[in-house]
Order: sequence, then C-alpha cells, then structure tokens
Amino acid sequence: MAEEAAKKPVSADMLVGDILVEYPDSARLLMMCGMGCIQCPASQMESLSEACFVHGIDVEEVVKYLNVEMELEEL
Repeated sequence: MAEEAAKKPVSADMLVGDILVEYPDSARLLMMCGMGCIQCPASQMESLSEACFVHGIDVEEVVKYLNVEMELEEL
C-alpha cells in the first residue's frame, strides 16, 4: 500500500508506454477515453500529449481522469 502512495501522478509529457508499464490499470482507462490503439508500437515513443492530439482528445481531461480514477490525485 505504501508503494501505491509513492507513485507520482500521470502527466501529459509521460510516454504512453511508460504509463502502461507503471500503471497497468491505465490501459482500460485509456481505451475508455478513445485510445483503442494503446498497444501499437508508436505508444512506446509517444507522449500522452502527442497521443491525445492524434486522437483529437483533450489531454488535460485525460490526465485528470487517469489520476482521479487511479487515485493518484483527488478532484
């Protein structure tokens, strides 16, 4: 439980691949946001901001959603 508390919140500049490794629950959440291709090779080198831009999704909304749903930040 202490390890969970030490995790830092997701940010727009983090690579999608790193987010998926650090936060396994994020895969389902990202797909719910409209990112169905999170397993593609580009996700390993693409920031969350870049991925949101490509998919026409507001990155700030996605960051807030991920952090709240994974209990990394409060509303």
